[in-house]
This record gives sequence, C-alpha cells and structure tokens, in this order.
Amino acid sequence: MAAMMASVAAATGDEVSVFFSMNAVKYFIKGNTDEAPTEGEFGALLGNKGVPPFRQLFQHAAELGDAALLPCSMALDLLKVEKGDLDPSFGPPTGLTKFLSDAEGAQLLTF
Repeated sequence: MAAMMASVAAATGDEVSVFFSMNAVKYFIKGNTDEAPTEGEFGALLGNKGVPPFRQLFQHAAELGDAALLPCSMALDLLKVEKGDLDPSFGPPTGLTKFLSDAEGAQLLTF
C-alpha cells in the first residue's frame, strides 16, 4: 500500500519522501531478487491482477515523480550495507531524526 500511495502521489506532483527502515532496506540491495511477503488476502489479489510489485512502484515514484527514497542510516550500518550497494534510485542514507525534522509540518503516513 505504501508503494502504491507513493507512486500515485509522486506522479500527480506531490512532494514525496519515503523512509526505508530495517526490513524494507534489504529488498533494495543490488542483486537481491527476493520478493517481499504478500500482505494478506488483498496483497495476493493485487499480485494476481497484475499490479506491479512494491519495488517497481517505488522505482516509478522516483523516476516519474522525483520521490526521495531514503534508506535508514542505522539499518545500513546494522546490515553492513553501503549506499553504493543499493538500488540507484535511492537517495542519501538518512537518520530517523533528520527525516522527521525535515517532515515537520507535512503530512506523514506510516505503514
């Protein structure tokens, strides 16, 4: 759901920043072809109807709408992953405090 909201909002011109933390980061490491687990019955239905997978939706948000995809700096440290190891659509590693500070006054959605 987060990927779909981000891609639609970015494509319609809204400013979008997405903070990828802990378990989400690993799906965007170059060469990782693992698919994220389906989120319940509705998630399975989306996949069966041809809705693009979440990784592709986030990439579209960055390409088509200039969404900022920001990996959690602490998650990268814990996983021993460098910025260059991530999908090229990702922006700079960002701490949660900085992300929340930058988002002050904006609409903030969590998933």
